[in-house]
Amino acid sequence: MTHVRAELNQSERRVCRVLGQARSTQRYASIPPSRRDGDEHLVRRMHELVRQHPRRGYRLVWGMLRLEGCRVNRKRVYRLWRQEGLRVPGKRHKRTRLGCSENGILRRRAGHMNHVWAVDFIHDTDARGRPLKWLSVVDEFTRECVALEVGRSMTARGVAEVLIDLFTTRGVPVHIRSDNGPEFIAKTIRRLAGLTGVESLYIAPGSPWENGYAESFHSRLRDELLNAEVFEGARDAKALAASWRHEYNHHRPHSSLGYVPPAAFAATLSVPPVGAAPLPPAPTACSTTLPRLS
Repeated sequence: MTHVRAELNQSERRVCRVLGQARSTQRYASIPPSRRDGDEHLVRRMHELVRQHPRRGYRLVWGMLRLEGCRVNRKRVYRLWRQEGLRVPGKRHKRTRLGCSENGILRRRAGHMNHVWAVDFIHDTDARGRPLKWLSVVDEFTRECVALEVGRSMTARGVAEVLIDLFTTRGVPVHIRSDNGPEFIAKTIRRLAGLTGVESLYIAPGSPWENGYAESFHSRLRDELLNAEVFEGARDAKALAASWRHEYNHHRPHSSLGYVPPAAFAATLSVPPVGAAPLPPAPTACSTTLPRLS
């Protein structure tokens, strides 16, 4: 418009009439939202109200501002609400059972490698419908799958044998968290824990969420392995379990570790795990310190 008026030396009224354009569009100047008068004070007051009432949305905040005498449009409050990234947190229903147990993940958190191991079972079947019982051992701090064993059945003796191998090769943890299943409360496991100095953290009965790291690991195990493969038998399941465990520890990114694999995260820990020490390798020492499994 300015160029046409300068070239033809005509008035704004005539040029607008010839081009069929409203004159009001030539004098409208938009104001950036960040420069509108009163926005800074309004945003500051909105943040104060949100801190006082975190469960109230922008409509209630707009109503409170109106009650305070602020003549502001609801759409303007909504625009500033979105611009500031404000939102009402999702409802969290009270679940007192999460904090009722002294041995749950909320009360007893892992502070270093080999501090707390989460132990649990998960069940599946092979191609012929025969049962498969999986035992997982997870380091809660590094999220590593320390062991993943599978068989037709597994008793307390089998659990003890797996733990003894881990104690000898990886070290003795400070705590082992598990449920109150018969395989974990048996005399063999209790005696092994007493001789090695491991404290057993038994969660409350019927509260699997208190062993949340094991439940989270089993969710990924079932989604990525158990539901994705058809096992011909126990031997096939063992081979696939070993392959998947290596993939999980060394190649699969873990979101809670900054999207690095658990083994890579554990390798960055230069400080040795406090309270964890490997068992003596000598057979005589092992025979005197470990319980008889027979």
